[in-house]
Amino acid sequence: MSKEIEDHRLLNPSSNEPFSSVLEKHVSRRSVMQGGLGMAAMTMLGGFGLLGSANASESAAGEKTPLALAFDAVRGAMTDAVVVPAGYTAQVLIPWGTPLNGKAPAWSAERNITPEIQANSVGMHHDGMHNFALDEATASRHMLLALNNEYIDQKALWAPQGGPTGMDEGGKRPADEVRTEINAHGVTLVELKKDGDGHWHPVADSSYNRRYTSATDMLLSGPVAGSDYVRTRYSPNGTNTRGTNNNCANGYTPWGTYLTCEENWPGYFIKDAGREMDDNRIGISEGRGRYGWETAAGDASEQNDEFARFNATPRGDSATQDYRNEPRTFGYIVEIDPYTGEKAVKRTALGRFRHEGCWPGKLVEGEPVVFYSGHDSRNEYIYKFVSEAAWDPADANRPGAERDRLAIGAKYMDRGTLYVARFNADGSGEWLPLTPDATTQDGRTLAQALNLEADDLAGVIINTCDAADLMGATPMDRPEWGAVDPASGDVYMTLTNNSDRTAEGTDATYTRDGSAIEEPGVAYGTAPTNAANPRAENAAGQVIRWREGDAATRFDWQVFVFGAAAGDADNFSGLTEQNQFASPDGLFYDDREDEQGILWIQTDNGYPGVADYTNDQVLAVVPQRVDHAAGDAAVIDGSDQAQLKRFAVGPNDCEVTGVAFTPDKTAMFINIQHPGNWPSVDDATVETEGSVRPRAATVVIQREDGGRIGV
Repeated sequence: MSKEIEDHRLLNPSSNEPFSSVLEKHVSRRSVMQGGLGMAAMTMLGGFGLLGSANASESAAGEKTPLALAFDAVRGAMTDAVVVPAGYTAQVLIPWGTPLNGKAPAWSAERNITPEIQANSVGMHHDGMHNFALDEATASRHMLLALNNEYIDQKALWAPQGGPTGMDEGGKRPADEVRTEINAHGVTLVELKKDGDGHWHPVADSSYNRRYTSATDMLLSGPVAGSDYVRTRYSPNGTNTRGTNNNCANGYTPWGTYLTCEENWPGYFIKDAGREMDDNRIGISEGRGRYGWETAAGDASEQNDEFARFNATPRGDSATQDYRNEPRTFGYIVEIDPYTGEKAVKRTALGRFRHEGCWPGKLVEGEPVVFYSGHDSRNEYIYKFVSEAAWDPADANRPGAERDRLAIGAKYMDRGTLYVARFNADGSGEWLPLTPDATTQDGRTLAQALNLEADDLAGVIINTCDAADLMGATPMDRPEWGAVDPASGDVYMTLTNNSDRTAEGTDATYTRDGSAIEEPGVAYGTAPTNAANPRAENAAGQVIRWREGDAATRFDWQVFVFGAAAGDADNFSGLTEQNQFASPDGLFYDDREDEQGILWIQTDNGYPGVADYTNDQVLAVVPQRVDHAAGDAAVIDGSDQAQLKRFAVGPNDCEVTGVAFTPDKTAMFINIQHPGNWPSVDDATVETEGSVRPRAATVVIQREDGGRIGV
């Protein structure tokens, strides 16, 4: 979630022990190691306890030479330009408004954007992305890129007319402005090629170029599809919906499809009466939506309730006469076949919440396919989906082949078990099943606790957040992006920050005047630390990692790195001016040879201790070169500062987000979201002179000598 649109009302009121409390116990427990209990304590930490020493001995024995970063770290910067290391270039690619076909004109900073222009141009505010080969032999110079367009900057979108119309309280939005904004959201697919001189460009009028917007018809699949929960006037049988919204991070599948994730979507809907517990728990708005799209309802040009659907207040005698259930068709992982243009499918089995992203776990023939996802809001949870079907390598993607990839997706993503994580203070963890017959903390079945029929899996999915509360999941500090090492299976996830961790001994507060987590529709307002919590009011965030255990419901975890300003008293990872960061957000595991890789960390920071020194940034570390030492609160400590390097810095006011690489690792793609006054030219490193109409864009980073990025 961009800090630009974070909704501070969206808090989990559950009384489950928060991660800050668990972390404090964990950190405090590890500090005992300094008193001479190192090896014994490490052994108690399970699979991660001896991981660092195993890597170290392997290197010392000469069996494996760890991958090494080979660039000079860049200094912090606060300019209207992208900063990259010496010897690297950065090119602006497919900024917002780039035409995808002949129905849209070339970009003009003076032009008002119409609904048709935006529907046929690259969307706004680039975020997560993934590249797909058209031919494996040419995949490093010719590809499809799928990227999310998370939300909009109305000031930039409507700059030629001085801003949007009707945004004042009680104002009515013009129909075409709303249509344009709807079309600026969603997903962009574009064919890209690299010229002989190393310059990348979109392929004009490619048959692969297309948009999926907040108005595109999509299918529902999995447990919720066809149920009474999602019947609407638009889809009386509950099988279809329109659009995908607030698509933040992303994912991909081994069979060659793109996963886009609906994150901060509840604010687009309003529901002023007839609210159900899931409306309250997940935060459907009242009064007016984020952009007031519902106010265009009744316009003479409105077709098929295109605006009315954003008002979920019951108005008819039944759900098929209004849009009371429209919000229940959102909050899912959406699967797209980038090659065919088939209807996108919302995979409801993976849960309904504010999905940040969706990342496949380690893939093993004959074992289930696993996906991880975080709910990006303060004091929310981390989830895992385990397929019922076992992985068959025959289903792997084959670029250029005609295949029904969405049918393969149904095989692995429509049937399985959704779990939520509980993190224990001893470094172990448990995956708690979210199934109707699962036993809650008070001994009831989950179906009973949610007041559902005994076999109502669709009802559990609709109420994923309440179900996780009832099972005793650990509330986290805004779980955002994940990344998986495909060799070890280690999973990394950013915990961006949490300003609502209160001091030791304070009482938790709850939304909607609630008093306990067992109450339906209630979530945390604030959550206290315990006596050993290292960071109340966690402003800088951290990255955690875990490794699955021998049992499918067990894992071991540790903090990988804490964000902080160099001078902070709680700078537990010993960061310096050369790598200080806060609010880790984007994350990408860049798999290299010999079971090694680079972990790329991106930030979306508002913490003054770091924000006063540098804009948002990209950092790199080779996990195999850092070891957990006895007594350390995190894997990265003061002795590892040469291993964590700042690689790039974004322009003023931006968030740096999204990562993709060519297979040969010679080109790295990142996205610059909501810049304040950039770009002015094709070279992303040129500082803007004067002022420009800002445009989110993808940036291609390459080495001047054509070598591999980072090494």
